[in-house]
Amino acid sequence: MTAVSGGAGEVRGPVTVVAPGERGALRIADRVVAKVAARAAREAVGPLTEDAAAPHASVVVHPHALGSGQAGARPVATARIRVHLELDYPCDIAARCAAVRRHVVERVGALVGMEVPEVAVQVERLHPVPAHGAAHGRAR
Repeated sequence: MTAVSGGAGEVRGPVTVVAPGERGALRIADRVVAKVAARAAREAVGPLTEDAAAPHASVVVHPHALGSGQAGARPVATARIRVHLELDYPCDIAARCAAVRRHVVERVGALVGMEVPEVAVQVERLHPVPAHGAAHGRAR
């Protein structure tokens, strides 16, 4: 290691290198995680009808105890996410909700670095989409 000059003829001792796991912690706000989750849900749902509201999410983040596990071995926090969305109908609702869950877990894990053990998907509203070639109006 080399000595570092502090200016004005002062020479400090060698620079010490702190291991990455001991440098400190980064806290990501719950609302940021919620925005990432809502965006991931929007990506998974795809285009919606013009009267459908964009998905939104609420999040509860539980930080892990400091010093638990090896540095970099596990995420620093766990996020439990609830996503509220509207879907076009008819569709396979269970399959669409499963796709949203998978995508939210993947994106939050990749972008925020949090473990996501639970994603609750709540379908707020279904928007009927007329089939191609279907007659408009009521059938008798």
